[in-house]
Amino acid sequence: MAQKNDNKVKKPNIFVRMGRKLKETFSELKRVTWPSFPKVVKATCVVLVVVVTFTVIVTAINYGLNELLKVITSIKGIGEN
Repeated sequence: MAQKNDNKVKKPNIFVRMGRKLKETFSELKRVTWPSFPKVVKATCVVLVVVVTFTVIVTAINYGLNELLKVITSIKGIGEN
């Protein structure tokens, strides 16, 4: 008969593991170098400008394709005898 291996290391329960993870997370956050407020404002402005630019471009392309579709569907006599 095979003997059971009782030397197995048990995992701590879920609450102990969650506590360790939270402790590690907070200790890691203490080491983070946070950007200054002017850097945050500058980066936010850059993101907003890029988003607005792409919104205008995509809207213009959408409008152009919509008008093209209207022109194509309004042509009479295609495929008719």
